[in-house]
Amino acid sequence: MGPRSEWPWAPRHPARSSVLARLRTMHGRIPRGASTLRAYGLVLFALLVVASPAGAAELDVRLTWYSTAQSLPERDLQRQASEESTPVDHNAGLRLMFREDIGPFRFSLDHSTGWNYGDSLAALGTPGLTFDQTPVGDATRAMQLTWNLDDGPGRRTVHRLDRLAVEYRQGNWGVTAGRQAVSWGGGLTFQPFDLFNPFAPTTVDQDFKPGDDLLLVERLFPDGSEFQMLGVARRSGSEVRRDASSFAAKYRGFLGTGEYELMAARHYTDDIYGMGLRIPAGGALVRADVVAVRDPTSLEPGSPWTFSGVLNADYSFAISERLVYVFAEYYRNGFGVSELPSSLFDLPAPLVNRIARGEMFNVMRDYASLGANIRWSILLAQNVAWIRNLNDGSGVVTASLSYDEGDHARWQLGVIKPVGGAGEEYGTIDTGAGTIGGSTRAFVRFVYYL
Repeated sequence: MGPRSEWPWAPRHPARSSVLARLRTMHGRIPRGASTLRAYGLVLFALLVVASPAGAAELDVRLTWYSTAQSLPERDLQRQASEESTPVDHNAGLRLMFREDIGPFRFSLDHSTGWNYGDSLAALGTPGLTFDQTPVGDATRAMQLTWNLDDGPGRRTVHRLDRLAVEYRQGNWGVTAGRQAVSWGGGLTFQPFDLFNPFAPTTVDQDFKPGDDLLLVERLFPDGSEFQMLGVARRSGSEVRRDASSFAAKYRGFLGTGEYELMAARHYTDDIYGMGLRIPAGGALVRADVVAVRDPTSLEPGSPWTFSGVLNADYSFAISERLVYVFAEYYRNGFGVSELPSSLFDLPAPLVNRIARGEMFNVMRDYASLGANIRWSILLAQNVAWIRNLNDGSGVVTASLSYDEGDHARWQLGVIKPVGGAGEEYGTIDTGAGTIGGSTRAFVRFVYYL
């Protein structure tokens, strides 16, 4: 999972979700009219495969519950739409994870069912998203593997195949084909290096990254270095198109006691080049990612190249036999604006396009984040984090407690508090008809593995 899975503390910020969730509805809607029997037929086929005596089959089950409550400002658009000053939302999930190894092949299938219910869904009705702002639709993916089970006022139930892949491993070669997840880059809060369904900076549930329909070829060299070639197929309308797909290559090598990564990609219509460094410094690990993007179709004035990057460091130590983990990160968003325009419709088109594709979650340029995890006991941990917009001074503070009931269950309680004024990204933004953002949110989450 990487470092991000260690930080499941922060719910999506109300201001950011209000601004960007509306843009992300451009992802598309959950396909309607698809055959539910066909979906369950695929699941039944997978069960028959993993039940065969030819290999070692595994079945794991994850159950989740996530509830959140907000306190909305008086003129908030959501409050006006729902007539609720403290909307409450719920999400339940069931994920079945099948694995079977047959010789050099591994077959993977994850089937998830999600149930959403609440005031925000009734008021905003953002399709293809969970309350945690994780995309679940297949409007642009090559395979239609999401089906609507129920959709009504304030409720939605969908089921989908989030993993459906076969992997071949032999010697130093590996090939993966189908729906699978890939994560690149070393960002802790922000991930400009990760082009494929990156998590939003404050997503709570980061256990499983949404999968893409891909072909991945990997080559491991004797010195431990690695080369990857990746193709991700996407649709534009009803057809898979080259200008909506991605083709990328990445090499990871070693530089003294550290390591570096080189990446080149054709992503939609963008030419992208990236370089990353991972260097130990004392007991800390320092990471830096720089990404250069050239969009030949952009009509925006100025240089055709846009540069983004992150620089971070993390460190673990003990205080009175209690483990403490801390990190700091700086993020430069080359597509962002130095100040918010009077209307969100005046945001630059390249920025809006990347927000709509779910690759970017911030509209301004410079950000800093600090975080700490304190493990008070084997069962109890506390997380605190702060994200600050360095351009307008607004920010968001999150805090949560995690309690592990043994190896299979976890409870999380958390709160998020925006700190910002009118017209600031993490404050309240006036749309004329009302405001968006600026609400305080509390959440509870429960995860159980069978």
